[in-house]
Amino acid sequence: MRLSLNIKTPNWVKNAVFYQIFPDRFNKSARTQHERGIQFKPWGTPPEQQGYQGGDLYGIVEKLDYLKDLGITALYLNPVFSAASNHRYNTYDYLEVDPLLGGEPALRELVDQAHKREIRVVLDGVFNHCGRGFWAFHHMLENGGNSPYIDWFTIEKFPLHPYPKDDKQKPHYWSWWGNASLPKFNTNNPGVRDYIFHVARHWLEFGADGWRLDVPEEIHDDSFWRELRQIVKSTNPEAYIVGEIWHEAKHWLQGDMFDAVMNYQITGPILSFFGGSNLNQTWTHNDIKLDVMQAPIFKQSMENMYKLYDWEINYAQMNMLDSHDMPRTRWLLNNDEKAHRLAVLCQMTMPGAPSVYYGDEVGLSAGGDPYCREAFPWHKPETWNTSLCEFYKSAIKLRRSYRALRTGDFQFIYAQKRQAAYRRRSGEQEVIVAFNASRKTDTILIPSESLGHRNYTQVWPRGNEKWVMVSGSALKLDFPPQSAIVLANRK
Repeated sequence: MRLSLNIKTPNWVKNAVFYQIFPDRFNKSARTQHERGIQFKPWGTPPEQQGYQGGDLYGIVEKLDYLKDLGITALYLNPVFSAASNHRYNTYDYLEVDPLLGGEPALRELVDQAHKREIRVVLDGVFNHCGRGFWAFHHMLENGGNSPYIDWFTIEKFPLHPYPKDDKQKPHYWSWWGNASLPKFNTNNPGVRDYIFHVARHWLEFGADGWRLDVPEEIHDDSFWRELRQIVKSTNPEAYIVGEIWHEAKHWLQGDMFDAVMNYQITGPILSFFGGSNLNQTWTHNDIKLDVMQAPIFKQSMENMYKLYDWEINYAQMNMLDSHDMPRTRWLLNNDEKAHRLAVLCQMTMPGAPSVYYGDEVGLSAGGDPYCREAFPWHKPETWNTSLCEFYKSAIKLRRSYRALRTGDFQFIYAQKRQAAYRRRSGEQEVIVAFNASRKTDTILIPSESLGHRNYTQVWPRGNEKWVMVSGSALKLDFPPQSAIVLANRK
């Protein structure tokens, strides 16, 4: 294990369990006082119909006790600033909390009440691009080349086409992937940098605990990210900076830019190993490979990933099984609940901070955007998979019960066919996590030289605790199909 003296990430993140919330679809509160005449789609409307269903920040406040009970210690919120879409990645005012979400008073109460429950709040920073309604872009649209703000963006030529009549008509300004609704900032302009850095500092001073950075590799300027880090860390040294980079990200993870990334590199191997031949491979992505994976390849994939970074980074990575940008875990596993549970247990026992996408814990299953952005079924509790929710609670509790599962070392000690086991160790505390991903009963023998002790307590499955001892030169574990065993050294 490599620990650098030059890299420092927030300690709270290493012990965190995140919960990602898409605000319009998590919970709608009667406390939010909207202007008369506002209309929302009914809660639970199919997400492909787009529009707004009225979820808000007071709604999140009202469910903090539910999240606390689940074991959540940090929230990652998709954008909350004023924008003209339900996803709010087209911000038009970065210094205003969207009134549809309850405005600044609602964010104030959310941050305060979350902190009261020892839950951190990380906001989404969309600093590569804005919306067409952003004040400086609007000023330029009205004044053309005479606008003092013209250099805040990159103009190719006039006339501009912010609302192209068809796919052939180009907007004539730089935008995110050519999308006219998302004009790209010119971050070389010192005024743009000042504005973005002011935004970053403002909401940290307000009480936010960090920033998730949207599409940061679209800003090809290391000095921008280094300066942002200085702003963030000088405001709050324990603030978290996590970038949305789906692939290997060593360039940004040297201690001078980000603390971590949304670790989609763990997603494919976990789903592939536990999903096996039952994977839903109708969804494809360049950075998430889904294919039947045997234990030796799973081991190699995990080891190669962790070798990329200093362990100070590895412990702070936001480990994803899914998110608002991809199908839900359960859908990708073809609704195989046993595989789903094993994937979650693996996520909760690997180095890095696990992130739960809202609703996964009650069994939501849907394809990619927009289907994965459905309303949380508070209105239909009879549809909840309550046993799955209890499983999430237990798996999170297991992680939080053992320091070794959060910041201990990591080593595979068995990987053959469809069975794998790894060891986590911190000081005298040792935890062995072993899986049988096959659909058959099996037995594995772990060599005693891979173990630090000869006597263990089986702490998983819950309710089946018993002593387990090394016999001769090996530890023998008998597995039912698609099951897991977790052992901890006897104290």
